[in-house]
Amino acid sequence: MSQPETVFDIKDLVVSYNAVPALSGVSFEVFANQVTAIIGPSGCGKSTFIRCLNRMNDVIPGAKVEGSVLYHGQNLYGPKVDPVEVRKRIGMVFQRANPFPKSIYDNVAYGPRILRLGGDLRERVQAALQQAALWDEVKDRLKRSALSLSGGQQQRLCIARALAVEPDVILMDEPASALDPIATTRIEDLMHNLKHEYTIVIVTHNMQQAARVADMTAFFSVERLDSSRPTGILVEYDETPKIFTQPSDQRTEDYVTGRFG
Repeated sequence: MSQPETVFDIKDLVVSYNAVPALSGVSFEVFANQVTAIIGPSGCGKSTFIRCLNRMNDVIPGAKVEGSVLYHGQNLYGPKVDPVEVRKRIGMVFQRANPFPKSIYDNVAYGPRILRLGGDLRERVQAALQQAALWDEVKDRLKRSALSLSGGQQQRLCIARALAVEPDVILMDEPASALDPIATTRIEDLMHNLKHEYTIVIVTHNMQQAARVADMTAFFSVERLDSSRPTGILVEYDETPKIFTQPSDQRTEDYVTGRFG
């Protein structure tokens, strides 16, 4: 089987907040049309890492990113790279559904309007809602407030909103942590379907979820480097079944078997 295309090539990534390192020495590749899960205990830098992939850390005062994050071979942190363009290509879905206090339709149409994307806006909105497996539930009430939707529907609406600008990558930071098991299953099914067209990176505390949805899994942990404050590090990165059944590192085994974290 041929090696899949590399979407992100992360090398020696170090992230610090006000000169305190939060993540150190992270290097691995994220492959096209796969779901890559980031797992690890609280405070190990999972969310910090995923925010590096679309330059969301830029908006955090005191944040500094070193090393390189190559996206299709281009350094995302290069001097001529426009962060707005980066976030258009690399969409983000957050832990808590955050629909705008607008209609269902206007939520999905927001990005294409702001970015002045061409084509038929109605078709674009419908296509995004269909991809997010929400169209059949909302097609007769597109003018109603997005806040009238259930939590699971709101999260799928946020996924539709990310899809409406036709990104290349979707980042998901604990997208199902606030949802019930049925809504969680729908989000997981959605990821399986979406990876045929998109590359997905998901942060999850739920190891069963990572085992169910991810092709590749990165295990992050916390270590005291130079006897200073705890810093997030990448311990191991491999195909998901291997991480959960035959990890190479004892720290990974301790975590996935529940002996740590």
